[in-house]
Amino acid sequence: MKKTPQELENGQEKSSVVSDALSRRQWLGRVSFPAIAAVGASVMASPALAAQSFVQNSADANSGAKVYNIKDFGAKGDGKTLDTVAVQQAIDACTKDGGGMVLVPAGSFVIGTIELKSNVALHLSTQGRLLGSPDKKDYRAGKGVPEGNGNIVLLYAANADNISIEGRGTIDGNGVAFYTGQGDNTGPNSPGGGYFDRPHLVIFYKCNNLLLRDTFFTKSAYHCFRILHCEQVNIDGIRIYNRVNKNNDGFHFNSCKYVHITNCDVRCQDDACALFGSNQFVTVTNCSFSTRWSIFRFGGGEAQNIAVSNCLIYETYGCPIKISSGRARLENLTFSNIIMRNVTGPIGIGFSGSANRSTGAAHAENQPAEESFVRNITFNGIRATVVSTPVNHPDIPFDVKVYPGEQFSCITLNALGNNFIENVSFTDVHITYAGGGSKELAAKRDIPQTAREYFTVWDPEPSGPPAYGMYARNVKGLTLQNVRFEYQNAEARSAIVFDNVHDAAVSNLSVQGSAEAESTIRMVNSSEVLFAGTRLLSPARAFMKLEGSSARVTVDGGDISKATKPVIYGPGASEKSLKLRV
Repeated sequence: MKKTPQELENGQEKSSVVSDALSRRQWLGRVSFPAIAAVGASVMASPALAAQSFVQNSADANSGAKVYNIKDFGAKGDGKTLDTVAVQQAIDACTKDGGGMVLVPAGSFVIGTIELKSNVALHLSTQGRLLGSPDKKDYRAGKGVPEGNGNIVLLYAANADNISIEGRGTIDGNGVAFYTGQGDNTGPNSPGGGYFDRPHLVIFYKCNNLLLRDTFFTKSAYHCFRILHCEQVNIDGIRIYNRVNKNNDGFHFNSCKYVHITNCDVRCQDDACALFGSNQFVTVTNCSFSTRWSIFRFGGGEAQNIAVSNCLIYETYGCPIKISSGRARLENLTFSNIIMRNVTGPIGIGFSGSANRSTGAAHAENQPAEESFVRNITFNGIRATVVSTPVNHPDIPFDVKVYPGEQFSCITLNALGNNFIENVSFTDVHITYAGGGSKELAAKRDIPQTAREYFTVWDPEPSGPPAYGMYARNVKGLTLQNVRFEYQNAEARSAIVFDNVHDAAVSNLSVQGSAEAESTIRMVNSSEVLFAGTRLLSPARAFMKLEGSSARVTVDGGDISKATKPVIYGPGASEKSLKLRV
């Protein structure tokens, strides 16, 4: 049968494919196989060459993924032998080979100062513990770590990248061995000097890409963590229990960027999460904190773009959220969904505009030369119970001094001189105070011009603020929305004092009045203030008192019927100062 041209063409294509295939097979049979066979014979004839090739390929494949067990380097882990050299040798070998995991197996490994290095993951097994030596001679300053606040340390890294500490084991500083009853003496009213040569637990200086995960850090002789001038820091699920010595901080950050802290539990003696200097782009979420002093503490520098959310704060004194700044550029800080139980403070913002260390602006080298400001700070979803005075923690083995100004505390916004705190908002905030404020506190008019620490604002005696809920001085752009202030014991102070506050909006305020207080709200030299929908929860002598040059104050709507008088006027104020529509 005669084939069509198309069939002829397809047949030629198939024939060509078959021919090509056969050609390749023939070529492989006649050329490649003898060549491959010759190479194979050569390899078989040289077993050493084959072994070397395999080892080289294997080493390349495992580069950066090897495990370096510190016991393989001679570590004993018996809780007595000093294993510093063995641990350091394992770290050195790991980083030299391109990185990998340094394994701390089960056991208690006594060490002095250890340097972590680039591309090293220090992994502590569940029963693995690094235990700080009790002998001061086993420690030294971290190479390249500045001296500020001491640089003697147990574990450190400087100018390194890609470091992690992880695993469910323990790093124990054995800090009780260094207790002398002294501290670093940087607190209020201190004479200077101090005990700086005891070891911190961990210091990172100018490191990038740090990961801390799951490990238990405890009993430092000084700060638990000092994380200084680092970037890309991720901290997840670690526990800190640091209450055996003075100045037992939890986290101490200075001028870091891109820091993310989540799912951590911190119980310490001093600042739980100090953010000094120019920390930027920081998030803290889903954490719990307890300490004698403060949780989130800021001082000086350019602290900007920081968000704290979903945190629990309990048994914390000396002010949980404390911003004590001199010459600074602080802005864009948010605190949301926070529960505080049994605290003093609970929020304090002090701003002096001065670079003098007496303002509490720690680390003078971080003070910017440009115009200073503290602005754009938001508090949202805060629930707090505030006690009248600090209480010693039963697991801190020494008494902690109670400063007079810590007692009968309130929310404080305090700027000095010609400086103003700007654009601060409180939304959905409910605080219950212990109360107990006296008439002497209520009568205070000469508030000290200091912003050094929250509690030194109210010294000398009588100590404490003239308000139980909020004292605000030199503030522009203040917003209170759905805020509720209550107290549990008899209270002679006003709930709120505005002193030189301008451009403020207060809406849906619910506030407990007192028959002992002169007024529930006191306005001093304040202007452009609107109260809308305010509810007075209990009888009061007066809802509001106006003093000085207060002007353009409006009270619109709400229920203040429980006040005997809606408004009283002090020196310098008149009925023209107020527009009352209730």
